[in-house]
Amino acid sequence: MFKSLLAKLGASSTVAIPDALWEATVASLPFVARLDAAERARLRALVEGFLGEKEMAAAGGLELTAAMQVDIAVQACLPILNLGLGWYRGWTSIVVYPSEFLVPRELTDEDGVVHQFVEPIAGEAWDGGPLLLSWDDAQRRDGELGLAYNVVIHEFTHKIDMLNGDADGVPPFTRSSHPELDLQEWTATLAEAFERFNAELELIELELPPGLDPDDEAADRYYAHLPLDPYAGQDEGEFFAVSSEAFFVDPARLHSAFPDWYRQLALFFKQDPLPPPSSPQTSGARPARRTK
Repeated sequence: MFKSLLAKLGASSTVAIPDALWEATVASLPFVARLDAAERARLRALVEGFLGEKEMAAAGGLELTAAMQVDIAVQACLPILNLGLGWYRGWTSIVVYPSEFLVPRELTDEDGVVHQFVEPIAGEAWDGGPLLLSWDDAQRRDGELGLAYNVVIHEFTHKIDMLNGDADGVPPFTRSSHPELDLQEWTATLAEAFERFNAELELIELELPPGLDPDDEAADRYYAHLPLDPYAGQDEGEFFAVSSEAFFVDPARLHSAFPDWYRQLALFFKQDPLPPPSSPQTSGARPARRTK
């Protein structure tokens, strides 16, 4: 799809992004614009290789342009800026819908009764399969509750996490790939941050007036002080994905709430997006739901 929109670089598997399109895309993404010139050059090379390797397809009547594909690719490659394209190995397809799309679900309740339903989602990463995105959400620069939001980073983080099986919040780093990371320290830090976050959620639920649905907009003000979207409390895999969004989009807020977990993420991604104390910091946001 993309190779028909932009020129390939000779016989290589990379594509050539026009300078004007590259500059416009970077300027539209504040969390990318913070990179220095050398980092931007590396990111561009990574994005061009990514677009040569992956296949983007439109669904639901969307007209997928070159600008849209570059926008998605830049966001997707930011987490692997210092890791490399190998962290997105084992799959090729990205399917982009115009907006939230419906996926079938099946849930078995405590009585063994199977319930079938459809759920509107903004993104989903399949283990070994394609990655699905809503374009409306992929281009969002802010969202609800004043919390960090980036569906592209969220779903691509799941893909990284799935390299060693289920998305459980423990990506497959090794002593060779990440000599400063220790598996025991990672899992302990993740567990502590996840448990503390869920304890905050439980306190909020106790404060909610009787009969107020936590998903109702009227409940938003009770959750507004949280450092992460409430969806991070679903499981460790979602906590890793949601906090990775915050790491790149609103690092100061994440660092303030979970400094030890922030350090683990910085060591894993081999980046530290937290600006110096004298630098201004902008904040992103996200809606309340995200799925694997």
